[in-house]
Amino acid sequence: MSRTRTRTALLAALTLVGGATGTAMAAMPGDVGAAAVPCTVDYKVQNQWSTGFTASVTITNNGAAKSAWSVKWSYAGNQRVTSAWNAKVTQSGAAVTAANEGYNGQLPTGGSVNFGFQGSYSGTNAIPATFTLDGVTCNVDDGSGGPGGPTDPPPNPSGKADNPYAGAKGYVNPEWSAKAAAEPGGSRIANQPTGVWLDRIAAINGVNGGMGLRDHLDEALRQKGTGELYIQLVIYNLPGRDCSALASNGELGPTEIDKYKTQYIDPIAAILADPKYKDLRIVTTIEIDSLPNLVTNVTPRPTATPNCDVMKANGNYQKGVGYALNKLGDIPNVYNYIDAGHHGWLGWDDNFGPSADMFKTAATTEGATVSDVHGFIVNTANYSALKEDHFKITDTVNGTSVRQSKWVDWNRYTDELSYAQAMRDKLVSIGFDSKIGMLIDTSRNGWGGTARPTGPGALTNVDTYVDGGRYDRRIHLGNWCNQAGAGLGERPRANPEPGIDAYVWMKPPGESDGSSKEIPNNEGKGFDRMCDPTYTGNPRNNNNMSGALPDAPISGHWFSAQFQQLMRNAYPPLS
Repeated sequence: MSRTRTRTALLAALTLVGGATGTAMAAMPGDVGAAAVPCTVDYKVQNQWSTGFTASVTITNNGAAKSAWSVKWSYAGNQRVTSAWNAKVTQSGAAVTAANEGYNGQLPTGGSVNFGFQGSYSGTNAIPATFTLDGVTCNVDDGSGGPGGPTDPPPNPSGKADNPYAGAKGYVNPEWSAKAAAEPGGSRIANQPTGVWLDRIAAINGVNGGMGLRDHLDEALRQKGTGELYIQLVIYNLPGRDCSALASNGELGPTEIDKYKTQYIDPIAAILADPKYKDLRIVTTIEIDSLPNLVTNVTPRPTATPNCDVMKANGNYQKGVGYALNKLGDIPNVYNYIDAGHHGWLGWDDNFGPSADMFKTAATTEGATVSDVHGFIVNTANYSALKEDHFKITDTVNGTSVRQSKWVDWNRYTDELSYAQAMRDKLVSIGFDSKIGMLIDTSRNGWGGTARPTGPGALTNVDTYVDGGRYDRRIHLGNWCNQAGAGLGERPRANPEPGIDAYVWMKPPGESDGSSKEIPNNEGKGFDRMCDPTYTGNPRNNNNMSGALPDAPISGHWFSAQFQQLMRNAYPPLS
């Protein structure tokens, strides 16, 4: 939603343009032929609720080109900026400063740059009267028509919120909630929003008498009431799905792309497009686990598998993702987020950039465009710690870099937050919209409990330093199945950090990653040795033990022992 009032800041004198060699005259009313004003600021409040708001700010530079910029303004009320994206925003009292990030400092003559933020307020939320760019006062265009314009912002012309999570409550899946509440102590989290996984064609209408897609959407309408509500759907049924693993194999063979389109995506799109559901914010997580495999697990990589080579050759991962983005992106209230792996998979130099390029390829295939992508999600159903506080990638111990430790192993990132923010910057740099936001799945990455470190490890060597201080207690970053010692992470919430739309629980806590031993089933789920606690590993985890819990059921089925462990080791702790 955007305010609609216009002000022009009148400059009465020659103004020196910061960083320029000349001067610019502000145009006065009726001043024919006067020089253009040095800059214009377009400030829009896009969403507003009783205690908070989100805003978008676009700066246009009419002066000399800049390699860095800083915009300042002051609030007349009690507004406080709580998070921001595409700019480093600080506040002292009523005074706010927004400075460029490392990737968007260039601002050519006639060029524009955009950033956004979320804020809090009480009472009124008046638009600032004056903005400066590097000390020079700018024209202010808040889009509205003059004094006396409306005080409540009208809907965004696109019909979409900048962030579907902001100002909205989340859909609580009754089926998951009932299982959680039935566990001792489970009622403490049974009201949390989790993802609804559409992991096969039958899930659209409901499996074994369970809720289908329309059932969930109807229940979401009931939960919505008069406010805003988001519902999270996991679109997860690509042909030859997750080619490097077995526990999460799907029902469709490598060549069944037409079946994927006509029997899976098309029916989902038809349901979501029903006008009955137009007031829901529908978040779709598009096809976790598959696209990155086309970078990391194909020939000539040592971790290559024949199945991944097949999927790279036939292009059906890219085609499937592109088709889903195109079909679902046409629905005004659907917000598509593409899976972007996690730092323990794609954080290395030879994986990071090529994976971003792969996402771009998929997002421009089968009629899709980057405008069909609202953002990306990382750490889906994984365990990577949100933020490691006790060591940084730039630390050294006795002259040895943290990157050389066995745990980090030359990765560029130590945790999911730093990876998500860096991946976002990379994606914007290759053509995705500068407003894209990231989601981080925190359903199982808390790593609390009595074993949670309270400080750095010993400075004996780089390994004792990292291992003694790291929250993530997996044996190896490549371990992913039902990990021993894991705990619930941050509870779902919107705008927790710059560039991050939300922390989410996309993976419902308590649902197994895969069976500890082979279990015959009719769901297309195989047995992956990484789910076997006696397995001694493979090249993907440097031949370490799997770290998996024993006695686990097949993927997606309820695993009570894991659920209890997650609650016991939750961080922040459960009350």
